[in-house]
Amino acid sequence: MAKKSKTQRAKASAHRQAKKAQAVELEAQGISAEEAAKKTEAAKQQQAKKADAKKAKPKKQRFKFFKEVKAELKRVTWPTRSEVLRWSGVVVAALVFFGVFVAVLDNLIVTPLIVALSGIGAGL
Repeated sequence: MAKKSKTQRAKASAHRQAKKAQAVELEAQGISAEEAAKKTEAAKQQQAKKADAKKAKPKKQRFKFFKEVKAELKRVTWPTRSEVLRWSGVVVAALVFFGVFVAVLDNLIVTPLIVALSGIGAGL
């Protein structure tokens, strides 16, 4: 099972606290838990009917994609300025190292070898 995020844990905790507060409020009013459950069930059925009515008439969702992108970007863990600078330095150093490596390999090993092999063929 996947580990819950901080946001999910916070929402669950808030939901539990709201349920406890609602139970205390119902006890103060003298309403039993069974009666409250029946009222809650009736309210859920009404909400389900409303949701079905909304589904019957789909709205145009022109900017839904952009809203979802904005919501997703809020979840991103962005690197700090120092991390960006550090990793940029690592990338530049690696590019310089491999650039020098390929230049040395090309100029000091491959090119003389090709010249030597081409000289053998010309001598015949």
